[in-house]
Amino acid sequence: MTSSLACAQGHENVRVLYVDHHRWLVGWLRKKLGCGHDAADIAQDTFQRLLAAPDCADQLREPRAYLSTLAHGLAVDQIRRRRLERAYLDELACLPEPQAPSPESRAILIETLCRVDRMLDGLGKRARTAFLMSRLDGMTYPDIARSMGVSLSSVEKYMAAAIRHCYEVRYG
Repeated sequence: MTSSLACAQGHENVRVLYVDHHRWLVGWLRKKLGCGHDAADIAQDTFQRLLAAPDCADQLREPRAYLSTLAHGLAVDQIRRRRLERAYLDELACLPEPQAPSPESRAILIETLCRVDRMLDGLGKRARTAFLMSRLDGMTYPDIARSMGVSLSSVEKYMAAAIRHCYEVRYG
């Protein structure tokens, strides 16, 4: 089968999944999220993900389980993004108006915060804390060790783990 034919078949499989399961997925998400608009958006994002990798759609034995798992992950991402955005906007509200960034800068900063959060997701709490103290607060390793109540070698191990984790997330 040529690759364009395989791609067309994959898109047809996604279309069938959409026709057969979209309404169910929106209802399932509405019950979980309590919001029809968010449910519709996440359901649409779920099917867009499938369109980006249509070859997996023809191998699904349990499409609703797969769709709900994918949609759940997207919903968690959305909730995380909103929490980050809310925390950032709360901090901005404390700034005097002349120091507040423009709306464009805010959007870029929020997107950057979300990308950093996704990169650090899955990292152990101590490694994440050490990494943030180093990179965001500019603390030295000895200062981090004192603050966290651990040895300098522990901080070095945390930092190595954090950097390795970020590299693996970025370059897989």
